[in-house]
Amino acid sequence: MASAPASPSPVRVRFCPSPTGNPHVGLVRTALFNWAFARHHQGTLVFRIEDTDAARDSEESYEQLLDSMRWLGFDWDEGPEVGGPHAPYRQSQRMDIYADVAHKLLDGGYAYHCYCSQEELDSRREAARAAGKPSGYDGHCRDLSAEQVERYRAEGRQPIVRFRMPDETITFDDLVRGELTFTPENVPDYGIVRANGAPLYTLVNPVDDALMDITHVLRGEDLLSSTPRQIALYKALTELGIAKRTPAFGHLPYVMGEGNKKLSKRDPQSSLNLYRERGFLPEGLLNYLSLLGWSLSADQDIFTVEEMVAAFEISDVNPNPARFDLKKCEAINADHIRLLDVQEFTERCRTWLKAPFAPWAPEAFDEAKWEAIAPHAQTRLKVLSEITENVDFLFLPEPVFDEASWTKAMKEGSDALLRTAREKLESADWTSAESLKEAVLAAGEVHGLKLGKAQAPVRVAVTGRTVGLPLFESLEVLGKEKTLARVDAALARLAA
Repeated sequence: MASAPASPSPVRVRFCPSPTGNPHVGLVRTALFNWAFARHHQGTLVFRIEDTDAARDSEESYEQLLDSMRWLGFDWDEGPEVGGPHAPYRQSQRMDIYADVAHKLLDGGYAYHCYCSQEELDSRREAARAAGKPSGYDGHCRDLSAEQVERYRAEGRQPIVRFRMPDETITFDDLVRGELTFTPENVPDYGIVRANGAPLYTLVNPVDDALMDITHVLRGEDLLSSTPRQIALYKALTELGIAKRTPAFGHLPYVMGEGNKKLSKRDPQSSLNLYRERGFLPEGLLNYLSLLGWSLSADQDIFTVEEMVAAFEISDVNPNPARFDLKKCEAINADHIRLLDVQEFTERCRTWLKAPFAPWAPEAFDEAKWEAIAPHAQTRLKVLSEITENVDFLFLPEPVFDEASWTKAMKEGSDALLRTAREKLESADWTSAESLKEAVLAAGEVHGLKLGKAQAPVRVAVTGRTVGLPLFESLEVLGKEKTLARVDAALARLAA
């Protein structure tokens, strides 16, 4: 009788950024896909910090990473501030572990000391290129004799540690791209420990994945070329009893920027902080980033993170590069703003209704006016930061005139129209936006103008701009006294 098949191992994925500079949207997309994959499968997300590069890593960037993860709404099951059975989760605190593994690889013959200088490596690579051969490491130090080692040491050479790649083709089934094959001539021996003893990414990343029992590695396409190296290293770690398995790999498509070039940290639109500062909603930004390689369905672009988690499968990710489109990102964010409960919207805008964003004095802010205008503002914004200039006319003593708007709206005859509009507004019902609309419409009829042209001078006189929130609701909230005073001020300016 055949035995029952073993139950599948629980999903364990990791997100392991380096704390260097501001988080970028490509990094967020990787975090999102790992998080969604873990949550979809009721698995574990390990948050690990790869901070072995002392020259580039900083504590400020580390704190910023944690803050960004919290702002985005990601939770993690193991990692900083949470702990877990595989602590510590910062590579800078795991150096003894890497040194021990490196020694075991050397003792087991899976790695060796390489004494080649950089000049020698460069010279041999150039010669290989000239001969039309692969220019990777040529295995010069693979099988040094004791005499050769002694001679190098006598010269004072400090060796690096190289992993000995097996002379065999490596094939694996990528979760996004299908079956991939790498021949040995294209995957030469590679360094895992520097001459000063510092471990390299090529060692620490797979070792941590092995010791933390990671089952699926979902990462960017730019790391695909290192995967056959890591598969060979996992095999060695398994034979040494350090790893339980080789994880499954899925390589996520590039995120492309302007000119169909890979979006890099240097591109302004790649910075996560930019989107936070402009007032993107986390749910709006994540919705858009999920579309860079994945979709819920062919006819649905707007969805919640909960809907994404319920549907997300890594096999559904498209391997083709995805282009970052800022306008579409803004449009999706605008949809999420409109989906908010009005009270939630009023609360989320508060950051931009006070210093340093608000140009009005704190005491000038009127809560009742804000709550009255908020439902009308909610339908107009792409990002929350736009709220400041949309409502400043309510809280400033006078409007901030956009000169181009003034010139565009205040054409010949605008003074006569404004005087008529003032008369009509004077006798209108100020508890009804519809009554105010009828007043301006009637003023327009007197001068042979339709509503669109009749309201333009009124809008600029009261708000300072040709575009903004619904005009008549804005007048109602501003109130009769201030509205008429601003029309009077505009007439005085025109007369001058």
